[in-house]
Amino acid sequence: MASRLPRTLLAALVAAAVAFPVSAAARPSAVPAPEPAALAPLSAAELPTLDTRYAATRAGIRAAARVADGHGDHGRARALRRMTADGRQFLTFDGRDGGRTAEVFGDLARADRITVLVPGSDTHLDTYERFRAGAAALHRELRGTGADRTAVVAWLGYETPRTVGTDVLTSGRADEAAQGLDVFIRELRAAKETAGFSLLCHSYGSVVCARAAHRLDGAHVSDIVLFGSPGTGADSATDLGTRATVWAGRGGDDWIADVPHVRLELLDAGVGFGTDPLADGFGARVFDAGGGGHSDYLRPGSTALRNLALIAAGRTAEVSRA
Repeated sequence: MASRLPRTLLAALVAAAVAFPVSAAARPSAVPAPEPAALAPLSAAELPTLDTRYAATRAGIRAAARVADGHGDHGRARALRRMTADGRQFLTFDGRDGGRTAEVFGDLARADRITVLVPGSDTHLDTYERFRAGAAALHRELRGTGADRTAVVAWLGYETPRTVGTDVLTSGRADEAAQGLDVFIRELRAAKETAGFSLLCHSYGSVVCARAAHRLDGAHVSDIVLFGSPGTGADSATDLGTRATVWAGRGGDDWIADVPHVRLELLDAGVGFGTDPLADGFGARVFDAGGGGHSDYLRPGSTALRNLALIAAGRTAEVSRA
């Protein structure tokens, strides 16, 4: 008990240090956007005509850019116009409340392996390009492994918390996001029944994936990868309730290693995410994530990217272990 007390106190101090300075700070006003056109759930029958869906979502992005310009948020409008470039493939788009998207890299119709990438905090339409860059790098690395018939889906399907804020300390956003992730993966699975699926989850996104894991067992996800994770809220990989192989990795210079792996019950809400996924007792397969920092896992040429691509390609015997 004595050895746990300093960590508990440290967690409380971290919570207080974050909560008090930002509790009175107003969030930036939401940039308005039109309600997107309703799209039918993705189906196998639609796969040969995905260009039609991509064109519809591109039109929705252009409409959101016009509204952002009219609102005076020209930075958001520029970001949206970049998303309408030729060759971009969005399965879904909703510009409201910070934005929701699902962008495809590769030929989804022909893919026999599909990787869904789930982002962490501070990912929204204004910062989307850095998330996109990581997804594109992962797809290139996958092709470099010889896995040509692959697709990566960058899923920004929830309102992410701010890195400096109270929401990032609790599972509230993740609980909401897990439902949407479950629906999305099941829709993909229904359209691509024979494809292999993996879920790559960065930072707070690992909390989202952990909350969704038990729901996704019927979708036959083969691997769930937690990288740069603050914890999942579960004591062990078994507690996630999934038959998928659970992996965990952390870069040698990732500041998240200094976050206390404890969980406190404060004001009827849990603060913190408990057991370190890299801990022996958690039971994940720990892979070598190299020496990079919190934002370096998908950096081209990195050890982390190579191992993430090998897992996504199903070549798990070649993954270097920490």
